[in-house]
Amino acid sequence: MTASDRKMTPIRRIVTGHDDKGSAKVVIDADAANTRPSPTPGQYTTLMWCTDCMPCDMPVGEKAEDMGARILGTYPPENGTRFMIAEYPPGNIARMHRTETVDYIIVLDGEIDMELDEGRIVHLKRGDVMIQRGTYHAWINNGAETCRMAFVLIDAKPLGIGEPVPRGGIAGDKHPPKH
Repeated sequence: MTASDRKMTPIRRIVTGHDDKGSAKVVIDADAANTRPSPTPGQYTTLMWCTDCMPCDMPVGEKAEDMGARILGTYPPENGTRFMIAEYPPGNIARMHRTETVDYIIVLDGEIDMELDEGRIVHLKRGDVMIQRGTYHAWINNGAETCRMAFVLIDAKPLGIGEPVPRGGIAGDKHPPKH
């Protein structure tokens, strides 16, 4: 199977909420459906949830918006968050990029290298956690297995350095110069 033939592994998504009387319940229990391919063949992201303000709204009732169904670029909504799962196949094509976000990252499965400016490499393995603060980086899977990672991107104030991914854009659309 080539990277372009590969599909994202389904992810069960359970969302809790409240009924119209205020009792806790599961409002969604199904495979997450908002999966999109990245510009790199074989790489996928699945949006699990997002928020569009802080503090975020949590409406009561069964008619609340499914915040995992929104169509987003790489960024979270302005002043919000974006929670996604991404998969990187072995031998993926790395794309240097930077967002004006604070990112909480957890490696769920596999191993991956993150390249930073000046060729600095950080190796991450299953269970590792990273807090990334607006840095240029690229994800490189040099291993034999797909790497699955969880990301929570939190909108942040612009740093005023370099060329971040434009708001509304997708990482990989633009290739900023390495420093």
